[in-house]
Amino acid sequence: MFLVTGGAGFIGSNIVAALNEAGHADVVVSDFLGDEGKWRNLAKRQISDVVPPGELMAWLRGRRLSGVIHMGAISATTATDGDLVFETNYRLSMRLLDWCTVNPTPFIYASSAATYGDGTQGFRDDNSLEALKALRPMNLYGWSKYLFDVAVATRVAKNETLPPQWAGLKFFNVFGPNEYHKGSMMSVLTRRFDDIKHGKTIQLFKSHREGIADGDQRRDFIYIDDVLRVVMWLVDNPRVSGIFNVGTGKARSFRDLIVAVYAALGAREKIAYIDMPEEIRGSYQYFTEADGEHLRRAGYNGGFTPLEDSVASYVKNFLDRPDRYR
Repeated sequence: MFLVTGGAGFIGSNIVAALNEAGHADVVVSDFLGDEGKWRNLAKRQISDVVPPGELMAWLRGRRLSGVIHMGAISATTATDGDLVFETNYRLSMRLLDWCTVNPTPFIYASSAATYGDGTQGFRDDNSLEALKALRPMNLYGWSKYLFDVAVATRVAKNETLPPQWAGLKFFNVFGPNEYHKGSMMSVLTRRFDDIKHGKTIQLFKSHREGIADGDQRRDFIYIDDVLRVVMWLVDNPRVSGIFNVGTGKARSFRDLIVAVYAALGAREKIAYIDMPEEIRGSYQYFTEADGEHLRRAGYNGGFTPLEDSVASYVKNFLDRPDRYR
């Protein structure tokens, strides 16, 4: 039995799908299904139960699991309720870490590229306690993920007992099916697809930084299928532990992303540039790019899909179909 927390969410539900496709039918999801249609993310999956997060620790008593894949979190970078984010993203993670330590169980968890802050210190996934403590996240979500990474690294530095496998995944800009419930936190590709399909002009931000063209703000966009290959590689290689970047290692512009959608549809691009709101100009990231050397050194050689191919696959297999769910 595998437990996937946040298993009805975007990345979590795709992991449930990957586990099913690998022959794991006994999968338990811990999540809130809510009223946003998240159940549709699981409608094609084989699961054994859905456990509300508040009941999870009681449910775990006396259980034996093949692995805990902890994706559950308040992931909105705009979240402002510090107490709720701390309880959900940090304290629950600590309880699961302790459970997987006492009941020797592999533990794979979601960290985030948001832990890197404004990127001035680079995007190298140095697992040393000194390097992690030097990071300065820019939002509450990133801070909560940073705190947990530091807690794990502190135990490593002190040679304290940990789960037989522990792996933190610093996801960069992930896009793909089953993110439709996320509202404003959906990837810009998903959010703008219907407008592109119906011939509307797509607005991107102007640049307010010298030397960077309008729409050329860059992110490390990674398709969910590439993320799943990394996760399933870790499931299949339980001796691998560490905190790893999960990105393609190649930053691409928002313009590249949107142009790729037009190309996948065989349509002519229609893009306009608007001023970036004043309130976010001072904290806006112009560049993120994963350093993938640590993951490669650990033995991962699955590679990553070029942006244009990823976008074409997403459009053809999901977005441009009546049923967009995996």
